[in-house]
Amino acid sequence: MRSDEMKQKNIAVLLGGRSSEREVSLRSGEAVRGALIRKGYRAVAIDPKEDLIDKLKEERIDVAVIVLHGKWGEDGTVQGLLEIMGIPYTGSGVLGSSAAMDKVTMKLILTGMGLPTPDYAVAMSGEETVAFPVPFVVKPANEGSTIGISVVRAEQEKKDALETAFRYDRKVLLEKFVEGAEITVAVVNGVTLPVIEVRPVNGFYDFKAKYTKGMTQYIVPAPLDEATEKEARDTALKVYRAFDLAGCARIDMLIEKGVPMVIDINTSPGMTETSLVPKAWAHLGRTFDDLVEQILLGAALKI
Repeated sequence: MRSDEMKQKNIAVLLGGRSSEREVSLRSGEAVRGALIRKGYRAVAIDPKEDLIDKLKEERIDVAVIVLHGKWGEDGTVQGLLEIMGIPYTGSGVLGSSAAMDKVTMKLILTGMGLPTPDYAVAMSGEETVAFPVPFVVKPANEGSTIGISVVRAEQEKKDALETAFRYDRKVLLEKFVEGAEITVAVVNGVTLPVIEVRPVNGFYDFKAKYTKGMTQYIVPAPLDEATEKEARDTALKVYRAFDLAGCARIDMLIEKGVPMVIDINTSPGMTETSLVPKAWAHLGRTFDDLVEQILLGAALKI
């Protein structure tokens, strides 16, 4: 569908929601809606915290732009609802969203396909604690924005780390701590963007480092040798295809002995004008508004 045809559609920007990432989603969604309006699209903001079906019907929505992060937005649930209602939407479908959101399922697919990822173990609430060599990272299986995450550097820290993670999920991932550089590769409609290195001031990219100004350096393009950069981009594309992703996604990696190791997949990454995907896009000399339009037009493939 051409952009002029899409401009005749009623577009909903889904933002906010009920997850622990609500505030981040609100900021992303408002930025996306502003970009669509500047581009001449008929876009309204809808918060699916409650009465989503009624709101979509009231506004006679033709297309949904999903700018929800975390549970009930990035995990396939909203995608399934939109499919039942016959409303095309941006981003990945039910299967890809669900599989990428659950970090344990993600690991199973990555290892099954031979894609590089740090060693891991799984802990379930109420079960005997899993043994795993320190140092390691503890993550709730179904949270984003580094919520509930801890680094365990000594055995006595494990109990508190697990308790923190279990506040957010009954399933927790224990993952080998990798000392190497952290990078991220965005993919938009099947095309990789420049690699970004994420360099937190305190050495670990937690919630504070992610959302506090001046706590993290973002280097675009990442200072990688040509071979490592190519491998990172190739790995991102393999992940994108393996998980049947669509639209905009971001694959996070850590470099261990020159090998980019996948640690997270974001099927609805942050979309403020200072978020990582827009940073990579801007390095190509293109505007944030153009990025949002490209993501919107990707939904046309489902119409």
